[in-house]
Amino acid sequence: MEGSGQALARRLRALRTQRWPHSRISQERLARALGVSAPLISSFESAKDPKTPRPARLDAYATLFCTERSLRDGDLRPLALDELTAEEHHAREELRRELLDLRAAAVGDTARAPERPAANLWDFGDGNQITLVCARLPPTMLARMPYVEPDDPDYIELYTYADLDALFELHGHIRAFNPGSEVRRRTPPDLEPDDLTAHLVLLGGIDWNEITTDVLKRLDLPVEQVTDWESGAPPYFLAGGERHCPRLDGGVLYEDVALFYRGPNPLNRKRTLTICNGMYGRGTLGAVRALTDTRFRDRNSAFLRERFAGEASFGVLSRVSIVKGLALTPDWTQKESRVFEWPE
Repeated sequence: MEGSGQALARRLRALRTQRWPHSRISQERLARALGVSAPLISSFESAKDPKTPRPARLDAYATLFCTERSLRDGDLRPLALDELTAEEHHAREELRRELLDLRAAAVGDTARAPERPAANLWDFGDGNQITLVCARLPPTMLARMPYVEPDDPDYIELYTYADLDALFELHGHIRAFNPGSEVRRRTPPDLEPDDLTAHLVLLGGIDWNEITTDVLKRLDLPVEQVTDWESGAPPYFLAGGERHCPRLDGGVLYEDVALFYRGPNPLNRKRTLTICNGMYGRGTLGAVRALTDTRFRDRNSAFLRERFAGEASFGVLSRVSIVKGLALTPDWTQKESRVFEWPE
């Protein structure tokens, strides 16, 4: 009877010999592509006593075999993560999960240790509900806006949302990467219990989004958002014993500070919690675009994977530059862009 270790070995052997039948991939050729020895590849594929690869090695298998573009110019070599298309990222993540599941069975770890962040953090990959929560604009602002009363024939519900640009950016991205999931958008007054125990994405901070305030009280984060608008004192994030403030000149915002956090949902540990929160709306947008902007999302995702491998929760506090009123996407691979991160 085939054991779980043999099942993983058989799958790895099938990837090498059957993934692309028109191209013969020897153990030596695969070893060169992965930067290991041929005997190690042989030990992974052994039918009698296979060696179980480390998770990072299975990541490398998934990167190599997620796309036939790994075969190029008569050579076999994996593409960099930022070279993969959205479809290839999805294929890579599916293959990676399959191999990690086989590995978990092989080592008898049914609970499975925390993994690296996924190649695309907005691809939740399980078909479960995803809830995006934005603050509702306060009544004083709504009173100055048209089309926000339900009795108005031209009523537009989205006009009542804060952080609308961040919501618009993220909603389409999440729908594209999770076609089998129900994606709901909510303001706090509209939430139902099932919304809160789904994959939960919170946009905006503690001023207007009371769900962000509530959830933060349940977490022991090393970052605190501090605001006191009535006193006129500048807002800031307190992290690492230092204040990290946005930059304004004559009331014009030139640089915001934004928080990105990912961890288990404290209201349902089998789902995730994500927080994108700036001191101002453009900071929130910058935190979102760090992982949606096609020019930066792959490198930022790769940074998270390498930086926070094995961590169940993590966060990055970063600068978001504003040029002519436009929020620029932060590049987390640049140290000067990050002001604080954890775990250390």
